[in-house]
Amino acid sequence: MEEFDAIIVGAGPAGCACGYTLAKAGLQALIIERGKFPGAKNMWGGAFFGPVLNNLIPEFWKEAPVERFVTSRRISFMSGGDCLSVDYSTPEFSEPPYDGFVLLRSKFDRWFAAKAEEAGAIVASGLAVDDLIRDGKRVIGVKAGGDDLGASVVVACDGVNAVVARKAGLATELKATDIKQGVKEVISFPPDEVEKRFGITGDQGMAWEFVGSCTKGLPGGAFIYTNRDSISIGLVVQLSALIEKKVSANELLEGFKAHPKIKPLIEGGTLAEYSAHLIPVSGVNMMPKLYDDGILVAGDSAALVIGTGLILEGANLAIESGIKAAETIIKAKERGDFSANTLVSYQTALKESFVLKDLETFKRAPHFLENERIYNNYAEFACDAAHRVFASDGKPRKNTFNLLKEALKGKATLLQMAGDALKGRRAL
Repeated sequence: MEEFDAIIVGAGPAGCACGYTLAKAGLQALIIERGKFPGAKNMWGGAFFGPVLNNLIPEFWKEAPVERFVTSRRISFMSGGDCLSVDYSTPEFSEPPYDGFVLLRSKFDRWFAAKAEEAGAIVASGLAVDDLIRDGKRVIGVKAGGDDLGASVVVACDGVNAVVARKAGLATELKATDIKQGVKEVISFPPDEVEKRFGITGDQGMAWEFVGSCTKGLPGGAFIYTNRDSISIGLVVQLSALIEKKVSANELLEGFKAHPKIKPLIEGGTLAEYSAHLIPVSGVNMMPKLYDDGILVAGDSAALVIGTGLILEGANLAIESGIKAAETIIKAKERGDFSANTLVSYQTALKESFVLKDLETFKRAPHFLENERIYNNYAEFACDAAHRVFASDGKPRKNTFNLLKEALKGKATLLQMAGDALKGRRAL
């Protein structure tokens, strides 16, 4: 049986970060990817935020397939055909080390996996893990493609379904209330057309989120990210709500694309890619056990995703977890001990980093974001209030406070707003 220091299941951000870190330290790492190539089965909206990758590979954007730098963050509230937007930009977003990057996973993951290979890791694509190999309780390898592959540690980075973690008895079956379904299209345009339509130039890019009628009031939101000669457009919706209301995410996406604010932005574009993905959004409330004898769990498999309504972050947490997993394995090898008593330091490292601190800070957010008033009543109120403030009908204008009261009427009581605001303060 061929032996490795670590077998990493999944060549996403967590798996590549782990393999890269291990290889740089001189350890033998095998990354197994089920897709035909790294990134073939992966999806995110298109934006990567945080300095974690830059800490691992300084100035990575000079060689990575970055589409654009996120120089503008915009959030819009939708109600019927109305749209109220808030836009934020700062010169800091346009300067190294930059705040965010627009990426296409099919390109980025291949690049990241290639960096791991350059460092000395082995990447095996088109290979599925069928089962774990054990010596008593301890995991000592995997069965894949008819072969037995041995390892001191197996790192489960195989995504939201957490198949490896469940085989190890560390994770339970997914619940629809803990999951959101994401659907995304990449729509291509002629050169320079993205700049014209979104008012950006050079390497500038936009991350644009939407809430309200774009999801027909269901918990979730929509997004647009600007690529070089295309846009990534899609939405993310609570899976349990889709099931309960008997609505498909694709149906919602088509409705979003038909909105009068969005339709002119995508007219004449060509569909280049469609993908769908499940996203773990309940954080610590659904997190599996992160370690056991001979095994660690990282990335989406460990439910390391933060969703606050304004942000949905996972890639930077995944990369940090991959790095911490690798550092734990390096120390375990030095000690010659890969038992749970040693690998528990992985969980400790995540607690000391921003990963579990952020997940703990926002642990109430998933429950708060199930409140349908956020997507129906308050989005409608925001648009109605804007209409009343800005509309001119030739009649004497009313006091702005009175206009807001009129806009709120029938949508929510002051007591409901106060209660929601208090819950939001605690959750967000």
